[in-house]
Amino acid sequence: MRILAFSDLHMSRGAAAHLVEAATEADLVIGAGDFCNMRQGLDDAMAMLSGIAAPLVVVPGNAESAAELTAAAPDGAHVLHGSGCDINGLRLFGLGYAVPVTPFGAWSCDLDDETAATMLARCTDADVLVLHSPPKGIADATSSGQSVGSTAIRDAIVRIAPALAVCGHIHDSWGREGRIGPTRIVNLGPRPNWFELGVGA
Repeated sequence: MRILAFSDLHMSRGAAAHLVEAATEADLVIGAGDFCNMRQGLDDAMAMLSGIAAPLVVVPGNAESAAELTAAAPDGAHVLHGSGCDINGLRLFGLGYAVPVTPFGAWSCDLDDETAATMLARCTDADVLVLHSPPKGIADATSSGQSVGSTAIRDAIVRIAPALAVCGHIHDSWGREGRIGPTRIVNLGPRPNWFELGVGA
């Protein structure tokens, strides 16, 4: 299965246009959160992506809530937040929001690690984890070099051992990746990122 994945669109019309064009070659498109800015403009952001015809799986970032994304997402899109879905035999599980809690204030949709761990415990098996936040220690460094990822997400990756885990959130780590056991972990950013996965990978 040919997968196109991205994160942190933040209402960029140029990035959205590139993604819609690229999606014509995709069997599945994954959006790993932060489609809008500070809870504003989500309908417009979703309209920018409306040309995507492939199956679409999204998680909320910290810039939009799960309820807001569910309401704004295109018909047929799979909005995951502590939940999973199956796309043509590929098993996906998603967790959005910022983990752990950010210093950004009331607009930011955040989870502490304990709550995230409880939600991730619902997943026992997956080929792909779709996350907004990175795991602790991988693709989670700020410009000052501080590691700000989630220990709950890292623990879940160790336990579930998916083939792929995608995330975003930490802009300074866009394009960075690493591995935990068999799992490839990639901080996506808003450019097209391509992955090839077999069913039951």
